[in-house]
Amino acid sequence: MGSLNFKIIYRFLGITAVLNGLFMFIAFPFSFFNDEKQAWGILNAGIITVFIGLILYFFNKPKNTNIQKKEGYLIVTLGWLTLSVTGMLPYLLSGAIPNIANAFFETISGYSTTGSSILTDIEAMPNGILFWRSATHWIGGMGIIVLTIAILPLLGIGGMQLFMAEAPGPSADKLHPRITDTAKRLYLIYVLLTFAQFFLLKIAGMNWFDAINHAMATVSTGGFSTKNNSVAFYNSMPLVQYIIIFFMLVAGTNFVLTYFALKGKIQKVFQSEEFKYYLFGILGVSTIIAVLIIFFQDPNLQTTIVHPKVYGEVESAIRHSLFMVTSVVTTTGFVTADFTMWSFFATGIFFALFFTGGSAGSTSGGIKVVRHIVMLKNSFLEFKKALHPNAIIPVRYDGKSVSQTIVFNILSFFIIYMLIFITSSVILTFLGLDFLSALGAAASSLGNIGPALGSVSPVDNFAHLSTAAKWFCSFLMLIGRLELFTVLILFTPFFWRKN
Repeated sequence: MGSLNFKIIYRFLGITAVLNGLFMFIAFPFSFFNDEKQAWGILNAGIITVFIGLILYFFNKPKNTNIQKKEGYLIVTLGWLTLSVTGMLPYLLSGAIPNIANAFFETISGYSTTGSSILTDIEAMPNGILFWRSATHWIGGMGIIVLTIAILPLLGIGGMQLFMAEAPGPSADKLHPRITDTAKRLYLIYVLLTFAQFFLLKIAGMNWFDAINHAMATVSTGGFSTKNNSVAFYNSMPLVQYIIIFFMLVAGTNFVLTYFALKGKIQKVFQSEEFKYYLFGILGVSTIIAVLIIFFQDPNLQTTIVHPKVYGEVESAIRHSLFMVTSVVTTTGFVTADFTMWSFFATGIFFALFFTGGSAGSTSGGIKVVRHIVMLKNSFLEFKKALHPNAIIPVRYDGKSVSQTIVFNILSFFIIYMLIFITSSVILTFLGLDFLSALGAAASSLGNIGPALGSVSPVDNFAHLSTAAKWFCSFLMLIGRLELFTVLILFTPFFWRKN
């Protein structure tokens, strides 16, 4: 432990808190100008958070500003906890969510871009709180860690180790050789996409407040809506839903590919194996679901969101199937319909989609498409090796051979992911959930998805969970958002050994 540079860790947590507090100040006017009494709670939360951040920053001046791997893992994990602990202050101090377990759950659900909620009447919430709730998504989506990397050069701190801990996927694509320039470009794309969607939603008929909230929640693949019925509120406005579908697809795509697309290099996008599996996978599954809705809808199952008459309308069936498949695969979690009411087969398909995830390098959660591709290719190679035991046949991805180290890392990730899912499902049954709901809550929390199954289905929420279950799901959301290893490595004894 003595080898860890704690001053640089505390200093970074200070920067994180200050930035978080500044976002709270942005939420304040939304309450103040609507004469909401909660405005002062939001303002006080911002002042306290900034104050804590400044103390951590100015009272920890490290002699050595290099961040090693160990510090990187600690900073990212503790950074997310700092965000969540300070981020629940607007809920607590405004009285909007007075219970600590509920406030923490809602906050970490926001920063982890999960979108699960304990609020039973979202539309009764004040505007300032609703904006802050969406802002937690937006901050967490690309990662405030990356935002901070962009300004670290001003502070004389290098950020490469942080980027690797924040984006621990199978590959760390770079837009630019300098990590800070990469972070700036990523955030520029992020901001541009948010404003583009905001303007399009406004043109399509949303009011400006709902448009900015849904834009922040979509680009971050978060899923918090300002409406009790989520995006089902706009079922009479198909254009709104098609715009959200498009931006969910973009947000679930590797941001490096989005960068290339904006630069006019479309061929690079379609050269990506992951993108082709991701896009055509969504379209293929959506087609199957649409067919199920149109031809195999069980008349005894009626959803509380979508009126039964839409099942006879091809456009509606296609739109709802495409929306819900995209929402689950990208782990956004917006809802236009209750997919558990479409047939047991459709529910089974959606449960399987809980374990896909979007593209690596996107704001999506979950296992990620690229990991599935590599695992499948490696599995097929095992059949070849059984016939040709002496042959050296590498796994190839995007035309290049994948090192065994990366293959083993992906296999380890998948095994640990599934073990955590199975164990968590059992724990949640012990904490009071029925088996189906426990499966759904575990898969949804770990994959940062939002809607689940059983009593936490797309038309329900997590308010009825016991306090212990809420804390446990909060932990699952955290480790899922940081892709397991970043957090779990802190629980290993060798991490804390001096070396």
